[in-house]
Amino acid sequence: MTQQTIDLRVNPSEESICVGPLTIRFLLTGDNSTGSIAAFEMTVPGAQRLPAPAHSHDHYEETIYGINGALTWTVNGIQVDVGPGQVLCIPRGAIHRFENNGAQDVKALCVITPAAIGPQYFREAAEVIYAAAGGPPDRVKMAEIMRRHGLTPAP
Repeated sequence: MTQQTIDLRVNPSEESICVGPLTIRFLLTGDNSTGSIAAFEMTVPGAQRLPAPAHSHDHYEETIYGINGALTWTVNGIQVDVGPGQVLCIPRGAIHRFENNGAQDVKALCVITPAAIGPQYFREAAEVIYAAAGGPPDRVKMAEIMRRHGLTPAP
C-alpha cells in the first residue's frame, strides 16, 4: 500500500479582499478542501451593511459564527442577531442579507458547504463597487456576477 502525499497548510489562502467597507479574508477555499468547505472571516465596520442586494443560494448552506460584535441578519423576512459565540445556519434557498446596526466593527466567520463560492466572487463584486465611486453599484453588473457564482438576487 502506498501512502498518498497530502499538502497540509494552515490558512492556505491568506488573501484579504475589500468589498466596499467590508473585508473578506479567506481561510480555506474549495481548492484546499476538495470542494467540501470554504471558510472566510468577514469584518463589517459599524453602521455598514451588505453592499450587494439580498440574495439566496440554491447549491450551498452558509453558516455564520459570531466572533466580535453583532450582525443583524434578515433571513426570509425574520431578523436574527448573531453575536460572539452564536451561530446561524442559512439554508439553501433562503433570501438573506445583513447589517451592522452598532458602532463597533463586527467580525464573523462564514462557512460555505459545499465550497460553491470562493474569493473570485468577492474580487469581481469589489470591482463593481469601486467602479461606482461611492454611489450605488451597477445593479445589472452585480446581479450578473452574483448569478455566475451561484447567488440569486432577490426580486
